[in-house]
Amino acid sequence: MVDSQDLLQHPRRNLGNRYRSSAQKFASLAQKDPERARENFAWAEQNARQAILHDFTDERNWRCLAELKVSNKDGDGLHAVMEDVFSILGRDPEHLDQLKGIDFLAVGRELLEAAFSRDPLDPDSWWSLITESEANKEEPSPYTITLSEFSERCKRLDFRDQRANIVFGRRLERIRTSGNENLFIELARHLLAHRPNNHELWMEMGRLHERREEIDDAWSCYDHVQQLRPHMDVRDQFLTRLKGSMDGKDVTPWSGPSVTHRDAFLENMVALTKRVSTQELISTEEVEEETATAPLDQVRLEALMVAEDYQQAFFMARRLVANGEDWAEEILREIQQKM
Repeated sequence: MVDSQDLLQHPRRNLGNRYRSSAQKFASLAQKDPERARENFAWAEQNARQAILHDFTDERNWRCLAELKVSNKDGDGLHAVMEDVFSILGRDPEHLDQLKGIDFLAVGRELLEAAFSRDPLDPDSWWSLITESEANKEEPSPYTITLSEFSERCKRLDFRDQRANIVFGRRLERIRTSGNENLFIELARHLLAHRPNNHELWMEMGRLHERREEIDDAWSCYDHVQQLRPHMDVRDQFLTRLKGSMDGKDVTPWSGPSVTHRDAFLENMVALTKRVSTQELISTEEVEEETATAPLDQVRLEALMVAEDYQQAFFMARRLVANGEDWAEEILREIQQKM
């Protein structure tokens, strides 16, 4: 649990609090001075947006902006705020359906509070809902959710928004520290499928697999980290640790997972990315026409690039490189730059 001293020393959170305080002061000035209300409300909204920019995980910042939208009678603006909140919460189809055909000025703030009650942005508040649900399964509150329900829900959410990846990554950390490592690994792969350049999560996965002595999977995770951040030679350090632990033992030195394992691992990640893929399947006619001059894999990879489906393209390119297709290395570098 984060104590008050840590909260005060958190630079982005502290800036978020300062901007929110400024927004509230300008809103108060707007009410006291009608002649300059428009100008003061504009400053208030600008500061409220800065508060969210610096700390989007503080629900008070979102409430502040929502209240300003209501004060300005900006229903469309409040609609946009709700869409942004639901993007952070994984663009849940059930949430998005609630945005259709409602009077945002009348019920927008109530909808925001309902979303935060069921899906708190603070990971500790969210975890308390999980633990409460697990402890009171016979009489659950309207906002509690079990781990199994959360797991099923995660599999249909869209985590391409970096903020969603952060929010749900912190939730998964609570699951991991509670001892449910298998569920953590399963759901972390969904987050990584949607945002494969999250090198921190790859690193955490690698350390967990290493501790569990799942050598091939640990190597695959560390390999992703080193691919994304070449200056972090974590894969090479891992191999050094393995060599050190094998010295003096009558074992065959391990030099990396088999091509079959790497191919299966990356193919599984490709399959996960297809849940949110923006790329339509290429027709047989198109494939036959294109493959007259280019390999089928190259045609598919280029089609993914054109569709800006960089998540699926990343894992496909990595699989091709692992299988010795050197031509895919340049495309892989291009994908990493675009991500």
